[in-house]
Amino acid sequence: MKRLATQLLLILPIFLFAQPNTEVFLFDLKTEKDNFQLSNFKNISNNEGYDNQPSFMDNKTLLYAGTRNSQTDIVKYDLNYGSTTWICFTEGVEYSPLKIPNQNAVSAIRLDPDGKQRLYRYNLKTTTNTVILDTLVVGYHVWFDQNTLVSSVLEADFLSLYTSDLKTRQNKKITTHVGRSLHNIPNSKLISFISKNKNGPSEIKSLNPLNGTIKTITQTLSEGEDMCWMPDGRILMTKGDAILQFNPKSQFGWVEVASLKDFGITNLTRLAISPDGKKLAIVGELLTQKLEPKLERIKWIAGNWKGEAFGGQTEENWSEPSAGSMMATFKLIENDKVVFYEIVIIREVENSLILQLKHFGSDLKGWETKDETVDFPLKEITENKVVFEGMTFEKLSANEMTIYVDIKHDNGSIETVKFNYKK
Repeated sequence: MKRLATQLLLILPIFLFAQPNTEVFLFDLKTEKDNFQLSNFKNISNNEGYDNQPSFMDNKTLLYAGTRNSQTDIVKYDLNYGSTTWICFTEGVEYSPLKIPNQNAVSAIRLDPDGKQRLYRYNLKTTTNTVILDTLVVGYHVWFDQNTLVSSVLEADFLSLYTSDLKTRQNKKITTHVGRSLHNIPNSKLISFISKNKNGPSEIKSLNPLNGTIKTITQTLSEGEDMCWMPDGRILMTKGDAILQFNPKSQFGWVEVASLKDFGITNLTRLAISPDGKKLAIVGELLTQKLEPKLERIKWIAGNWKGEAFGGQTEENWSEPSAGSMMATFKLIENDKVVFYEIVIIREVENSLILQLKHFGSDLKGWETKDETVDFPLKEITENKVVFEGMTFEKLSANEMTIYVDIKHDNGSIETVKFNYKK
């Protein structure tokens, strides 16, 4: 069923491009006195496959479309704790998540196994989902208010701009040949969209959804259509490894304000800024080179590491590689008492690596049966990262690393827990 959904997705003109191996990156952003400074770089998706379409729910939460089990679902990322939660569990393929105004819910486009592409509402409390709009094949959308939707709708081989009144169930076609970037313009009651001209450069335009008035703001970058608004009214677009800025109040046109080349990121596309303007989420591709699966490549993991997680203190002690394996002990301490232990090994097997572990209570009684282990097969190794299925080690410096662990809850949801360790 999931394979069929993916094949159907690729048939649609809106998704004709090959899905690249993209990641969602998060930066701290400072823009005082027209400066543009990025810091505290994080790869928050840290996942093989298509991870894309970030949007902020608020200053503490980011949504994006992420790949899981070869299909795309919606991820919620907590900026304070660095944890991720999958919020939908359907047979369909979900894209383009957005917070619905004044509701504890998210909207997303879903391509179901029956081939129908519709806009759905996902209740964040109950995880139930309902169809919002099924009379149009919505490709991309933005909320004007909780009852009014502006969307790019698939028609023939192009996208058309529509407004939809969800109370009256009336749809109104505004114009044709538009792009995928739809945004609320800060401090206004206007929506921006990309108008694609056949015989000239594309343009960023504004729409008043209440009366249909359209005005031109500026031309886009050549062959570009991914953009976002800063809270002060400046526009950002991406090109290659660069971020460019347009200030409607100045006469300088598009000006490069940052390059992510030094971060090892290229082919930038979608981007989003938090409501307070202090965080930038951006999609790109890593320039890292995969390394052969040998323990020598990951010996930087060795050492005594301490951190905090699950409301307590954690400690891991990793040995140097020897005899084809590395070994570690782990313990979690709460209120000066051990909660549980782990014994962990990484060993070379069949020209690859595998991480295996067993849990023990504070009394050393095992959680797993005698011959049972929890296994994490290797996915890839890069210069500063080793990725297993469900667990990732990321080297931040010689004395600091982060471990991401996928934890499956009883209701089927998967949460990614972040462990930050220092020697």
